[in-house]
This record gives sequence, C-alpha cells and structure tokens, in this order.
Amino acid sequence: MSCHNIPVFLPHAGCPHRCLFCDQHSISGTVHTPSPGEVRDYLEESLAQYPHNPAQTEIAFFGGSFTCMDLDYQKAMLELGEEFVRGYGLKGIRLSTRPDGISPGIIRHLLDYPVQAVELGAQSMCDRILEQNRRGHTAADTVQAARRIRQAGLELGLQMMVGLLGDTAQTVWDTARALADLKPDTVRIYPMVILKGTPAYALWQQGDYSIFSLEEGVQLCAGLLEFFEQRQIRVIKLGLHASRQVEEQYAAGLYHPAFRELCESRLYRQGMFSQISRWKEKRG
Repeated sequence: MSCHNIPVFLPHAGCPHRCLFCDQHSISGTVHTPSPGEVRDYLEESLAQYPHNPAQTEIAFFGGSFTCMDLDYQKAMLELGEEFVRGYGLKGIRLSTRPDGISPGIIRHLLDYPVQAVELGAQSMCDRILEQNRRGHTAADTVQAARRIRQAGLELGLQMMVGLLGDTAQTVWDTARALADLKPDTVRIYPMVILKGTPAYALWQQGDYSIFSLEEGVQLCAGLLEFFEQRQIRVIKLGLHASRQVEEQYAAGLYHPAFRELCESRLYRQGMFSQISRWKEKRG
C-alpha cells in the first residue's frame, strides 16, 4: 500500500558539515528553518485540503539532519508532529538524518513519539568517496545506524547518490549492493546535480569534476531501479524534485524534470527488445 508524505523542510538544520554537493535552499525552495508556529500553520493548511487517506500519511521532516538538531527544536517538532498524528489519525512521523546521527539514546528518544520511519543519507558506501565529498561519516556508520533502526522496529530508508566526485559505475554498484544487504524498506536514488554556488560547482568550473552524461546516468539509474525492485525494496524517489529554484541554479549533472520516467522507459524498451529476441529465437 502506498504511503503519502506531508513534507516539512528544515534546510541544513543540524548538518555539521557542508557537503560538496549541497544547497538545500535551492533543493527545498526554503530559505530558512521554520519555527514551530510556522510548521503548525503549514500543517493545518495542508491538512485542510488534503486529498489522501490520513491513515496512510506521514509527516516527513526532510532537508536537514533531524537527530543532530538542537534537542529543544527536535522536541518541539516531534511534539507538534505527535499532536497532528493523534488529532488527524495520521500514520506517523518520518524523518531523515545522517548515519552518524543515530545512537542508542537517540533511538530511545525517537521511540517516545509516533516515529514510524528513519531515512539515512548514506549517499555512498565507499569511504574514499565519502571523504572526497565532505560527508564527515563512514560506511561503517551507515551499517551501525541501519542495524539500530531495524532493531528498534522502525522502518528503514536509505538514500544514495549517483555521480558523486570520484564515482564510477563500479562504486555506484558497490554502494547499491551494500545498501541492499542492509535490508531497507525503501531507497531514494539521487543522481548528482551540480548547482551554482556549491563547492562542487567551483570544482566543476575549474575542470576538476567530471560527471556522468545524462545518457550514462539514465542507463545506470535504470539498472539500479530494476536491481532494488527485484529485491522487493521500494524506490520511493529517483531524481531530484523539479522546481524553478533548481532549474535556475542548475549548472551540470544528471537533471531532468522527468528523470524517473526516463529510467522506466529505458527498462520498458529493454524488456520489449528482450521479448522480441526470445520470440525470434523460438521462431528459428
């Protein structure tokens, strides 16, 4: 059964590093971290005209590293989320954070509220690439955090990127296989998009960052989509959300407003050609 989100964006909130690729203000379309009062107004407005089944709807805190934020702010957001979950009969709360932002104490804290799912921004399972892209955590952090989330009975989501500085097709596939081994419920695949003003943009301008072409990216991500789906792992996002802000700041990389559709079309075409080939073989 599909689940819907009411996204609450907290750009850069709690992030101890500025990763090479990151510009959450352009990605989320939000320029400041909202106050509890602003979030309350937003949720009330969203739910007043909400078209989906509340029982299959989560309040989703995205855009920052939730568990690394100031504890008082975390509590304010979680208490507000709990109020709306109880009051409107919503499924629960979903949040995203860094792999090194999950400890036994943090897990206990989250379990005091109706948190249903935690997504980890793993991005890569290659330590060299994580270091090159200024992530500030290791692949081992992702493994440990994923196990803690699973053991707590929470839904596990993992996020990976394609086309990070230093990435090759091999490192991308190594990451995909390592993430699949952690048995996530969901995966998000974010093809690398170089946005103006980011550290990645400066490297790209200097000629120090070469990235997959759109054709290469689609071929690679189509394979990843098929790989995860064959393992019953739902790919709930493939491609950066299309927006005016992203298109204005776009410089290079794997961006298309219908990126997932390009990948799905590629798989459909490959499947069709495969069926034709088998038919020809049978015909002799």
